[in-house]
Amino acid sequence: MFKIGYRTIKTAIGAAIAIGIAQGLGLTFYASAGIIAILCVQKTRRKSLKLSWERLLACSVGMLYAIVAFELIGYNPLAVGLLLLTFIPTVVILKAKEGIATSSVIILHLYALGEVSPSIVLNEYALIIIGIGVALLVNFYMPSVEKELGEIQSEIENNFKEIFLQFATYLKQGDSNWDGKQITVTADLLSRGKDVALQNIENHLLRYEDKYYHYFKMREKQFEIIERVMPLISSLDHTVIQGEKIAEFLEELSRGVRPEISPIDFLEKLNELRLEFRKMELPKDRDEFETRSILYAFVKEVEQYLIIKRHFRIEKA
Repeated sequence: MFKIGYRTIKTAIGAAIAIGIAQGLGLTFYASAGIIAILCVQKTRRKSLKLSWERLLACSVGMLYAIVAFELIGYNPLAVGLLLLTFIPTVVILKAKEGIATSSVIILHLYALGEVSPSIVLNEYALIIIGIGVALLVNFYMPSVEKELGEIQSEIENNFKEIFLQFATYLKQGDSNWDGKQITVTADLLSRGKDVALQNIENHLLRYEDKYYHYFKMREKQFEIIERVMPLISSLDHTVIQGEKIAEFLEELSRGVRPEISPIDFLEKLNELRLEFRKMELPKDRDEFETRSILYAFVKEVEQYLIIKRHFRIEKA
């Protein structure tokens, strides 16, 4: 069974309403109102509004050029060709290139009629306004994506928690059966989360920021650190007391992944852990020295992970 999306439903309804209104008003080429409505129904409100303006501007310029070209050269294919040679670059300069197709339909209406009069121009403007107006009206409804964003956030946090627990297990035992699937899944979730958050911004005409978008950007930076430390963890071939203490810290950190939990306490504990390490005896051999060096680098990365969260404003989470 195929799935019909809400945009498809809105497009069908919008086209039908636009054609019905244009036909009911007795407009010539009334079906074109439906075509314009179809083109103007977009994925987001902001994009729909932007493209509607571009089409209105392009159609206005197109009719002006058509009137001049057809009256000077005549209603013939040469006039259409010369008209398009000048019209298309003009709308590109005006940053209204999305309206080229719509305005071309209007231009060809004038060509097919073989004349220009105030009533014909009004007819064409009526088609444009009806098509755009209906599209904007049906596009006013946009399903909320807040639930989806919340679910993505929850999945990411669960994955972060599991990753830290797996790191802790490896530091304690020196081995793990973890398949690392949370890494690839989290990368996909972050990408999808940002896309949906951007779509959410585009659906609010007066909003240019989104709390979820900032959240996913913060997690993306933290995730880059997680990816960097994986080779450090996997390079350890035996355990030391410092690794066990870091593992305990990671277990505690896994319980504080949520954005509303401040990283300040964790930063303080990490600093205390670093001071404790400095008071310990020096490495007894080369292997222990290398292991402790790797762990020190790992602690520095964890610190950066927490600093990133500290800079994240909680009111946006």
